[in-house]
Amino acid sequence: MRELILAFESSCDETSVAVVENGHTILSNIIATQINSHKRFGGVVPEVASRHHVQQITRCTEEAMAQAGVDYDDLTAVAVTMGPGLVGALLIGVTAAKVIAFAHHLPLIPINHMAGHTYAASYVAPFEFPLLALLVSGGHTELVYMQSDYDFEIIGDTRDDAVGEAYDKIGRVLGITYPAGKEVDALAHEGQDTFHFPRAMLEEDNLDFSFSGLKSAFINTVHHADQLNETLDRADLATSFQAAVLDILVGKTLRALQTHPVHQLVIAGGVAANQGLRERMHTELAKLPNPPQLLIPPLRLCGDNAAMIGAAAHVALAKGIRGDLHLNADPGLSFDTRTA
Repeated sequence: MRELILAFESSCDETSVAVVENGHTILSNIIATQINSHKRFGGVVPEVASRHHVQQITRCTEEAMAQAGVDYDDLTAVAVTMGPGLVGALLIGVTAAKVIAFAHHLPLIPINHMAGHTYAASYVAPFEFPLLALLVSGGHTELVYMQSDYDFEIIGDTRDDAVGEAYDKIGRVLGITYPAGKEVDALAHEGQDTFHFPRAMLEEDNLDFSFSGLKSAFINTVHHADQLNETLDRADLATSFQAAVLDILVGKTLRALQTHPVHQLVIAGGVAANQGLRERMHTELAKLPNPPQLLIPPLRLCGDNAAMIGAAAHVALAKGIRGDLHLNADPGLSFDTRTA
């Protein structure tokens, strides 16, 4: 039987609508980005994001349906990100999904945004459990252990800044406009680790992360040099920052693999597009005697998109997860199904 899910994603600054067939075939994945609108502010402005979602959601839906070549009568279900994210932005997607589900008598499937990022990797290969996921984005840095489908246990989390957030903040100091991650990554391939910034919590006996101290050390180094009228090499600064980030992310992940043996390792979220992270993880896993299969979504599925929501919804639908017309946005939605 052909399963067609119409999926919505509007948690932050991307309006996206997709049609996904049987959980693994993307028939359409329309993404309306807002980056140019937020660049001048140096970050996402919630009110601006919400207004853009209102303007784009209908167009994206029509385009997704047309590109997929389907009608509403062909759909099996409607899925939507209900959280976490910006409450105003989330509400646009939730409202659109509820209207379509109600009007066409379709099941409504609420999806956690981070579950979506995780299942973006299922387009690369089917999941084999248990698996470990390193989720890295502008708002999240988490290690998640999965013993089975849609079973999420957070075993490591950031104590302060998310890694993507740290990239944007130090990018501002380097004169790089939002979002800074891609340009910092490129610059980091041109310099040397001459500043040896701190690797917070790397030696502690836990799987948590911290990037606030690294960010502060970077900013203080640059400001101190400015006060002395010294010019620091931008490439060396970027390389030193990224070297510290990768030591922390990869080091904690390798420690998690020791305590949680798995068949697969997923890296997902916006920062999964980082070339340095991809290269370093491949290199370190190759040194292990029995490494897990590494699954990283293609670049087009690393950022926020509705196809990842459709992939997660395929599993949620089979598990009987449903929403109703009382479904609301939940900006602080928990991801750990063991404690939620």
